[in-house]
Amino acid sequence: MSPIGITQEPVFLIKIGFDMKKILLFCIAFVITESGASAQTFGANPYLSGGLNLGYNSGLGIQGNLTISNFAQDFPVSIRLGVEYTSVNPGNPIDARLIFINDATNGVPQKSGYVWDFRMDFLFRLKIYSLPKSFFFIGPRYSQFTADFEFIDGNEFFTINSNQWGLGTGIQSNFLLTRRLDLVLTTGLDYYFSSIIEGHDTSYGPDGTIINGRKNFTYTDADNAINQPKFVVKAMMGFNYYF
Repeated sequence: MSPIGITQEPVFLIKIGFDMKKILLFCIAFVITESGASAQTFGANPYLSGGLNLGYNSGLGIQGNLTISNFAQDFPVSIRLGVEYTSVNPGNPIDARLIFINDATNGVPQKSGYVWDFRMDFLFRLKIYSLPKSFFFIGPRYSQFTADFEFIDGNEFFTINSNQWGLGTGIQSNFLLTRRLDLVLTTGLDYYFSSIIEGHDTSYGPDGTIINGRKNFTYTDADNAINQPKFVVKAMMGFNYYF
């Protein structure tokens, strides 16, 4: 593999991340624009709400979201777009060093990791007797996982990345605080599909494609060494404000 082949893949993955952010911004603008058109055409009464949630998401996470409801007459579904940042345990630094860098053993390992998560949900009203304002939601996900490993006194620092698509579902209950403010409780489960894992000049693909692999390590070894999202259980609490 030439140096050109090594450097192109990280740039490509970074470009995907930027493109995803542009797509989300376009979706927000499109939904808001179309809601106004629907309101004028069909007599609907659309409204926006913004939320901020904190909680557990394979680590401590914070999520911001924007929801539009009643944007078409008699349409029973609301649409929510959200962005979430989560601090996570990135994995095993010693195994990651062996699989992506070298088999050196010097230095004291330090680690940190985080996930940027972009999501879109379709919310359906639920009729639960004890929880009168509840919703079932489902939708696509896109995550950007980053793991940073450093070996103090070992002169070694490297980053491992993966970008994954996924699907998620869950239940949300709102509790009225004021006319415009709700307390929100959310539980859910997200699943992320396998994707390329890369670090330094090495990458492992779920289809068996390996670039500059170390020894006889496989994608499974790389996947076991880091904690990229797979099945993610969510439990969050926050507030929703109606504009």
